[in-house]
Amino acid sequence: MTSTPTPGLTWFNTAEESAARAALAEVCASSAWGSGVLSRRPYADPAALFAASDAAMAELTAEDLAEAMAAHPPIGRPKPGDPASAREQRGMSGASEELRAEMLELNLAYQERFGHVFLICATGLSGEQMRDALRERLGNPPERERENVRDELVKINRIRLTRLAREAPAAHEGA
Repeated sequence: MTSTPTPGLTWFNTAEESAARAALAEVCASSAWGSGVLSRRPYADPAALFAASDAAMAELTAEDLAEAMAAHPPIGRPKPGDPASAREQRGMSGASEELRAEMLELNLAYQERFGHVFLICATGLSGEQMRDALRERLGNPPERERENVRDELVKINRIRLTRLAREAPAAHEGA
């Protein structure tokens, strides 16, 4: 079965490099990841784009991962004015003040232990599920946690790339 490119993917395949790079920066802040995905254009379908994204993510160094993570706000504090951040952290929107305070405390403990924000693909998770994952991952050794971060970025990137592939970036304005 052959799949045809979606409107957003058609745009991405033919966009000027600077525009395509800017669209990818909205997906993942790692410039190495963006370069890896750009270098593999054009894509026949979203599955090929996902495969390239996964391959580029697997090649990231610790510094590249740090660059990617730096763009992610802590769970429970979505980036103001960023619809993707608010959408992805929707599970915390109805959280109690007690849960919010606990997440803040756990986020700070995590950041102190690992040197970066706690990163999880929050889409579809409740505040309690995010809290439980954060508690569990606090005990990981740093090497294991770095791989958890890579795995979570793969999931986040796929969700964001799905949206990019569906519609050209101009259609995202005001979303």
